[in-house]
Amino acid sequence: MSTGKSGGSKNSSSVLKSTSTDIIIEAEKATYVRHINIYLADDPFLKQFLPLDPATNDLFNLAKDGVLLCKLINIAVPGTIYERAINTKTELSLWERNENHTLGLNSAKAIGCTVVNIGTLDLIEGRPNLLFSLIAQIIKIQLLADLNLKKTPQLVEVLKDDDGYLQDIEELMGLAPEKVLLRWMNYHLKKGGYDIIVTNFSSDVKDAKAYAYLLNILAPEHSNTLTLDTKDVIERATLVLDHAERMGSQIFHQRNGLSVDDEKISFEESVTDDVHLSRDERRFRLWMNSLGIETCVNNLFEDVKTGWALLEVLDKVAPGSVNWKHATKPPIKFHIRQVENCNLVVMIGESLRFSVVNLGGNDIVQGNKKLIVAFLWQLMRYNVLQILKSLRSCSGGKDISNSYIIAWANRKVKRTGRSHQIESFKDKSLSSGLFFLELLSAVEPRVVNWSLITKGESEEEKRLNATYIISVARKLGCSIFLLPEDIMEVNQKMMLTLIASIMCWCLQNSPEEDEAGNGYSNAYTSNASPAPSTVDEDESSSHCGEISSLNIDNAASDITVSPSQFENGDAIDE
Repeated sequence: MSTGKSGGSKNSSSVLKSTSTDIIIEAEKATYVRHINIYLADDPFLKQFLPLDPATNDLFNLAKDGVLLCKLINIAVPGTIYERAINTKTELSLWERNENHTLGLNSAKAIGCTVVNIGTLDLIEGRPNLLFSLIAQIIKIQLLADLNLKKTPQLVEVLKDDDGYLQDIEELMGLAPEKVLLRWMNYHLKKGGYDIIVTNFSSDVKDAKAYAYLLNILAPEHSNTLTLDTKDVIERATLVLDHAERMGSQIFHQRNGLSVDDEKISFEESVTDDVHLSRDERRFRLWMNSLGIETCVNNLFEDVKTGWALLEVLDKVAPGSVNWKHATKPPIKFHIRQVENCNLVVMIGESLRFSVVNLGGNDIVQGNKKLIVAFLWQLMRYNVLQILKSLRSCSGGKDISNSYIIAWANRKVKRTGRSHQIESFKDKSLSSGLFFLELLSAVEPRVVNWSLITKGESEEEKRLNATYIISVARKLGCSIFLLPEDIMEVNQKMMLTLIASIMCWCLQNSPEEDEAGNGYSNAYTSNASPAPSTVDEDESSSHCGEISSLNIDNAASDITVSPSQFENGDAIDE
């Protein structure tokens, strides 16, 4: 008898849990459907399917072709995907559908989404939890994009103390978007007489009181006295949502409560970026997040100061390299613990044969941008090396060096009957993008639409080609983190990672081709091959140990972390 009661109670609990989960999924779906209906209403292709009905499976059905995901990414970070690279037809083949999903997933990684354990099949089948997880990340990136002083200089107002004096601007510039949003929210709540400081968007706001105060301050004309008077949390939350609905879809952008004056406009003009460092910050931040580490890196130079995020990346790239017993997990109260973590990072880097001259743990803690970028470049290069090393059997046991990759690329292109060839990763002809397009077409003829290609002569034509190349490479399945400017300016480090990524895909998907073994050795003596690399192969092998040599050149590849070099920009950009 007692057993029967126990079983009944368990079954009832299971049913309630299932019902609760279904309600949450439906509510989540309705939120995303509303966002899609608003932001994609004028899309030339998708408008024929909109508005979506949240009460049906419209969202899942539309997501199956991959177009929706790509369009959402371009709304979040405009220009990420070359629109004409998306397969947009009423009826798509399995190949075209898979291309769209692969393009979407790799582009999602490139804007900062974590897509670990999410595959194209998950999206085609419309698995709710995985699809919602991805859509939520994309929408979050979109909505938080302007939460910085560069795009919204009015935020400098939240730094003023009670006497009207500005506090530390550098502190706000280093905060993650969510932290900036909290700072803005608490600024208004304090002005409105709300005495509690909100430290998170979960437990501190679950009673909806903070939201009620905030909306009353921003839009008092839509306020309802019942919102704060009611004791029922559900009723208050409902009234808050009604209030927000009357204010419009973009509360921060339309009613942020911040004034615009000459002081803030002047401040906006004074906020300047080092272009190359800004690109590197974005590139390495997105790459680190794509590895699936637990720490979400929002601001590269701030978030690596504890050393923990770098240790996580090292453990992903070189499994087992980190002795976690010697590391301290954030939050870290004492400065010395941060230095110890960062010293451990440098020590592991040295054991992996990175060049860490003049780099100490305290440099990372102090946020030395150029030294951090130099270390991260070597870490990214090591990751590429490990991938290529795993494919070395395809090369007949030969070391995969820079000359080897260039010879492979030239041979692939020549075999298609095309004429473009390159001599190095800094070959100026790469700026037109034509060699990359011919290489992509050589490894998979279906992936390039030649009617979209320009001659690559003017800056605009080069940009169009470069944007298309990045989208096509991602559509093929390459996980890359470069910008069109990297191709246009022939950033040799990024040229290396792009060609190496294409090579990896080719070797993984076409191992049966005759480019293994002796077929590859011919690439070194072919007339189409570049001049032999100036790198001493024996020296490179001894320097990298068991890892294949992959040098750009002696000066640029093995980065000596020297302040004098960075003053000239040589170690980063050459």
